[in-house]
Amino acid sequence: MKIFFRNLHLYLSLASGLVVAVVCFTGGVLVFEKELEQAWHPERYSVVPATTPRQPLTQLTAAVRAYKPDARITGLKVYADPTRTVEISLAVAPGGPGGERKPEAGRPERGGQPNEGAREKSGEGRGKEGKGGKEAGKGGEGGRGPVVFVNPYTAAVTGELNYRETFFFSMMALHRGMVGGAIGKLVVGVSTLLFLVIIGTGLVLWWPASRKAMRQRLQVKWGGGWKRLNHDLHVVLGFYSALVLFVFAFTGLAWSFEWFNKGIYAVTNSPMDRPEPPVSVVPAGTTALIPAASAANATPAQPATSATAPGLSADAVLSEAQKLAPNAVYYSLQLPKDATGSIKVATLRPNAVYDNATDEVYLDQYSGSVLKRQTYEQRNLGQRVRGLFKPVHTGAIFGWPSKIVSLVVCLLGVTFPITGTIMWLNRLKKGRKKQRKLATAA
Repeated sequence: MKIFFRNLHLYLSLASGLVVAVVCFTGGVLVFEKELEQAWHPERYSVVPATTPRQPLTQLTAAVRAYKPDARITGLKVYADPTRTVEISLAVAPGGPGGERKPEAGRPERGGQPNEGAREKSGEGRGKEGKGGKEAGKGGEGGRGPVVFVNPYTAAVTGELNYRETFFFSMMALHRGMVGGAIGKLVVGVSTLLFLVIIGTGLVLWWPASRKAMRQRLQVKWGGGWKRLNHDLHVVLGFYSALVLFVFAFTGLAWSFEWFNKGIYAVTNSPMDRPEPPVSVVPAGTTALIPAASAANATPAQPATSATAPGLSADAVLSEAQKLAPNAVYYSLQLPKDATGSIKVATLRPNAVYDNATDEVYLDQYSGSVLKRQTYEQRNLGQRVRGLFKPVHTGAIFGWPSKIVSLVVCLLGVTFPITGTIMWLNRLKKGRKKQRKLATAA
């Protein structure tokens, strides 16, 4: 039976080893994406708190309009931390500088991107949850515009992030689909499925027949020859990292296959689709030429007056959100797209399970009345389970300790196809020598 498992382990590894190595390497690079981005561009994210009060959001959005006049403001993210900038998400007209591009297949959401609450999130309770590849592309992949960072005390623009132009986007494209579009995404998904079988067969092959063999397979013999060292690096370290790699591969399937997401909701007996957002009641006689709360989007040709945008200002929305969640870590305001849309506000509690375990409230864009409110705990079980996949997959679930473990395991995952191939070549070489000896003896 072990021969069968050995052959299965070998041939599946040969078929998917290169893809697995690339996915593990890029995954390791992406573990500290958020921290590295903030370290490389501190001016985007941090400011020195001033003694003067914060500028109103209308002043900040006016600065953004002057900086990028062809853009439409879609959302704002305001942190309670006085050292953080305000992040303003834009949708730029196609063809303009930094304009929107068509979504590209194979680009999943990762943690740590600016203004997360202002865009769709695959698998986290926005839109059609299970359609990770399709739905994510609508809001979080190719369709989102740049994010502009503004000093909340001076209204000065401190930086801009076009995610598609960053190093991490390239790493994500490799990680998600080997830069191969839908075909690449399928290749990664199938390779991930094979990797789960490889891990299982590897554990079967690792299982020792005696207590003495158990000790040998739990420690690397650093003083042995290079063949023994290569064997131990594959077998011993493979055992220690198997569980974490299995979790990474299993959760990664959620971004490759729609049937996997449907399975999550089927197992948890939860509906996949969320109800449509509530709509605002347009006051009689109103000519809403631009969305309310969109003094943010007013232009000199279209001023934000009561005749054009009689609804709440962004400052009024923020004030209402702070009343509803006074201790939130951040307030993410998603502006309505049309005259009947509602304003969505996502807030994160200090003790949240993970970064995107937000509470949400929908406000009427004209009256400010609460149309709908949902805490994280009120999401259905399927949404909560699916929402955990991203922080588990990225290693962010327990903060720095789990991220460090994730980085180490990802780097080990790169080595296993290499050490396994060397073991196979050594075995082939040994078999040829044995055949030659038998032929000479005959």
